[in-house]
Amino acid sequence: MMPINSTFAPLQAFVDELARCGLQHVVTCPGSRNAPLILATTSDRRLECVSVIDERSAGYVALGIAKASGKPVAVTCTSGTAAANLMPAVVEAREASVPLLVLTADRPPELRDTGAGQAIDQLKLYGSAVKWFCEVGNHEPGRAAAVHYRSLACRAWFTSEDGRPGPVHLNFPLREPLAPLADNDLDPTDWEGRPGSRPWVTVTDAPRDATPTIIELLERDVGEAGRGAIVAGSTRYDIAASAARLAAATGWPLLAEPTSGVRCGPHDRSHVIAHYDLLLRSERFVEDHRPDLVIRVGDTPTSKPLRAWLSGARQIVIDPDASWHEPTREAERVIATAPDSTCEMLAAALEENLPPSPSEWTASWRLADAVVPEALAGTPDPSEPRAYSALADVLPDGALVWVASSMPIRDVESFFPQTDTELRFLSNRGANGIDGTISSALGASIAAGRRVFLLTGELALLHDIGGLMAFRRRRAELTIVCVNNGGGGIFDFLPVAEHAEGALYLEHVVTPSGLNLEAVADLAGLPHTRAGSSDDIRAAAGAPGLIEVRTDRDENVRIHRDLFEAVDNALTAV
Repeated sequence: MMPINSTFAPLQAFVDELARCGLQHVVTCPGSRNAPLILATTSDRRLECVSVIDERSAGYVALGIAKASGKPVAVTCTSGTAAANLMPAVVEAREASVPLLVLTADRPPELRDTGAGQAIDQLKLYGSAVKWFCEVGNHEPGRAAAVHYRSLACRAWFTSEDGRPGPVHLNFPLREPLAPLADNDLDPTDWEGRPGSRPWVTVTDAPRDATPTIIELLERDVGEAGRGAIVAGSTRYDIAASAARLAAATGWPLLAEPTSGVRCGPHDRSHVIAHYDLLLRSERFVEDHRPDLVIRVGDTPTSKPLRAWLSGARQIVIDPDASWHEPTREAERVIATAPDSTCEMLAAALEENLPPSPSEWTASWRLADAVVPEALAGTPDPSEPRAYSALADVLPDGALVWVASSMPIRDVESFFPQTDTELRFLSNRGANGIDGTISSALGASIAAGRRVFLLTGELALLHDIGGLMAFRRRRAELTIVCVNNGGGGIFDFLPVAEHAEGALYLEHVVTPSGLNLEAVADLAGLPHTRAGSSDDIRAAAGAPGLIEVRTDRDENVRIHRDLFEAVDNALTAV
């Protein structure tokens, strides 16, 4: 390593150490104070650096890369409100257990509280949203400084991914020179790392597999439960095959939320129930399908009917991070082990010692699940229940699908069918916000190295126009299916729609934008298609572009409710 000067050399050592730990992606934002951080990262050929102009967008790009790759990603910005704009992504990373390295440049202590420009209080700026904060400090150049920065980089890396992953924040108070002016007085040997490109410090995790005692306890629980169910929610683990094997071993239905990875793919889906949200809206079905035990893997799915059904059930949660993602607050046990290996081990034990539960129980779920596609086919076309699920027949194997919060994630959970095609669904369901949707999809696209399909409403789309600009600058491929219902359609399902004064409700809650989405598509350099049917959606999805599906909010509420009623009526014949 050839140190440049007293400002750059510590950062060069820091970045070198992150690369040794395994860092692959850095998202940079323009600025003067963070120029040394930018140049230290972009000059390292081991790193792929992504330039994003807007800090709020940049935070979500980094989050999307980290979520899709499962590895920590660094994002750097200049001082002042630039750092504050990273807050939403930091919060989402915390709530969604995504490893993020937030590297903020700052004014040195002598320029704080003096009226200097772009100087705000950045100490613990993100509060409890980060796992760890460090004010890096200012140090005399030399071997001691090199050791400090290298050790610090390792701690930041391993802290972000250890246990329950999450964001860490390092604040760098940088003094002049901020330009890469060479200082020949620095000794290169002072700044060297360990030989063989080894990290300065490595951390060895404790095993996360379940013990034989835990498996025996779970096996006993399953054996005592005549009618059980497995609920698979969002998780960073690949649980598709292991959850399917456990469902087969127990003979239980497997209620699979799309982001679990279990609903779609070539694995055994004989026990998968895709449309549980609609089934559990039927009081008669719920009354006849109360489980003795539910084993839940991953985060709790969004579905409100599912959560209500879980509230009355005996639950065991397999959660490797013991993150208490348990909104019903009725689970009797949390097992902090890796869900993939735990499901495999439990399935193997059950296959050897216990016959599956009677098939009538799961058969009744499967017969009920099968009535939904016919009821869905009877709804108007286009309509919101059919818009996103229209892609099920045309998405390529291995497709990456990002789903916006609010109505899109709910409609996908309710209506998207199971399919042999292997699809990866991702969404920001940590804090459940609509911000950063496009930028997160860009990050996932960068990590995966392929086109991403974005399912969104128009408010989430317009909320992140900066993400479209980032897509265009990156020249990444994006196909958007956007339901445009003239505002926040989800609110029409809530009591506020019935009781608020109409004009005020429309202006301040629904907030229609009035923007022409064809013009928005042109701004992003995307072809625009106005889809009038599911066939139009499928035809346009073969290439990048913005597919706009116009719907009426009032009609949408009626269509959803008529569909729920149709499914309920059909269930009486099952």
